[in-house]
Amino acid sequence: MQNKVIVAMSGGVDSSVAAWMLKMKNYHVEGVFMKNWEENDSQDYCHAKKDLKDVTDVCKLLNIPLHIINFSIEYWNKVFKIFLLEIKKGNTPNPDVLCNKEIKFKLFLKFAINQLQANFIATGHYARTKIIDNNISLIRGYDSYKDQSYFLYNLTQQQLKKVLFPIGFLKKSQVRQIAYKLNMLVAKKKDSTGICFIQPKKFNNFINRFINPVSGNIISIKGDFLGFHTGLSHYTLGQRKGLKIGGIKNKFNDPWYVIEKNINNNSIIVSQGKNNIYLMSVGLIANSVNWINKKLFNKKKYYTVKTRYLQNDITSKIIPIGLDSVKVLFLTLVSSITPGQSVVFYDNEICLGGGVISSRLPFA
Repeated sequence: MQNKVIVAMSGGVDSSVAAWMLKMKNYHVEGVFMKNWEENDSQDYCHAKKDLKDVTDVCKLLNIPLHIINFSIEYWNKVFKIFLLEIKKGNTPNPDVLCNKEIKFKLFLKFAINQLQANFIATGHYARTKIIDNNISLIRGYDSYKDQSYFLYNLTQQQLKKVLFPIGFLKKSQVRQIAYKLNMLVAKKKDSTGICFIQPKKFNNFINRFINPVSGNIISIKGDFLGFHTGLSHYTLGQRKGLKIGGIKNKFNDPWYVIEKNINNNSIIVSQGKNNIYLMSVGLIANSVNWINKKLFNKKKYYTVKTRYLQNDITSKIIPIGLDSVKVLFLTLVSSITPGQSVVFYDNEICLGGGVISSRLPFA
């Protein structure tokens, strides 16, 4: 009897090729399109209609059934409301991490197993799994430039037993090649970026619909007034673009960078130079830590971490401090550690887990 697998299909080339690969491996394959945002496309933020058409075309080409499910209310309550709350606190949350945790690998997994009687779910993530010491481990994707294990650190053993990552062993170029050979219209489709459905260039305008931006002062580390910002929600630590200030220059004429957001007086503190000491941290504190397989963690060892997606690995010491918190100490100074973002732990190719950065340990 064939194992039944339900593929989360977004309308992109990755999930489309993933569905084809599973069919070639003799699974009974069905697709699910998740609608996570209720508004129409009139503002050109959400492309759900176009994505659904692309998914429908691929499912017809592959001759597999397609289910459409609306998780808009759940997305609003479990992802977007939390996202907005964190922004109001001055943090920079990662909604894609939260979407994976709450929607794709919780609600969708439950729906596929309970409602569609699936044996597995599958996604188009660039990641892999491997049995190590009788437990499932999450492994980086073969394509180091596309590896998405960073966004998957919240997965549990029970979830990983039910999840397949068909394209994790391929490079992006190979995935596109397969799509071209199959005459998939999505073969040339650009990768989606930013918040599940918002293009980065339109992010501030979108957020302004939910958080009223209040202008405030931009102040140098020395206390000099340099100009006005357009609202704290528009900025993050280490940001250079969009400050629109000239003001006092140092002898090297270095650009300004955000080093702090002061919620109490609605101001932004800036300093000059990409590697200025005020941007540097010796470590961080992270909460809401999830260990995918804690048996593989050794307190005495050094591991590597990423504090943002596609960042170079940072050799670090990870020190548990309580049930779900850790202190991470870097071997080298690291720039622009940003509360609200995720720190993810690695032992070479193995993703051990991760947590949400609550504070940085500044160098100065």
